[in-house]
Amino acid sequence: MADAVWSRELKLRTKDVNLYRRLRTSRLFELMQEASIAHTEELGWPRQTTLDRGLLWMIAMQRVEVARMPEYDETVVLRSWPGPMMHVLFPRQYVFEDADGAPLVRASAIWTLVDMETRTMADPDAHGVVIQGVSTGREIALPGIVRPEECDREAGIEVPFSYCDLNGHMNNTRYLDVVEDHLAGPAEGRELASVAVQYSAEVRYGDEVLLRWHEDGDGAFAEGSKDGRDCFRVRLGYR
Repeated sequence: MADAVWSRELKLRTKDVNLYRRLRTSRLFELMQEASIAHTEELGWPRQTTLDRGLLWMIAMQRVEVARMPEYDETVVLRSWPGPMMHVLFPRQYVFEDADGAPLVRASAIWTLVDMETRTMADPDAHGVVIQGVSTGREIALPGIVRPEECDREAGIEVPFSYCDLNGHMNNTRYLDVVEDHLAGPAEGRELASVAVQYSAEVRYGDEVLLRWHEDGDGAFAEGSKDGRDCFRVRLGYR
């Protein structure tokens, strides 16, 4: 029987960190994504019951709170658990702990099931998908809408093949790479304190995306659009 709270011990390697030897933002999101998939499969929903039946797991929103970003060669424990289902939405929580059990990073996300053919939200009830949520007392608030902000810089991006995943679109973690590659804060070593992300529309291989952003004393905001339609918004907070 699967554990209500999934956990794994991880030692950060060179591929996991940036030039300041801190866990890369995109890798943080990758680890949470991998934890979500692994635990969902252990809870009784492997690819045979979803992907192979034309159902895709997609993330709608994410929220991250950082006390301290894990560093190169550090061993951490990642824990993840599902929250109570919200009709067609699947909340999930995450916490990265240091060797003493202190929380380094806490996060929450809202996942959805999407029909592979129509690319619209699928009704879990119609497919018999039920995931029992738990409460541990360590939850943070679920992510909310990322409000638009005035931007003063922009750049065009063509989505490369390497950014796309098995869902047929640009993987959500790549948005963090694209955004940070255009910001001064990460390159200067500014420490991350928070992240809020909202995904509104898919971006696929070869698509032309307009990235717009601005930075201020507290962090940065960025948004991407395709053919005038919003695709994603990101708010980064610096320490």
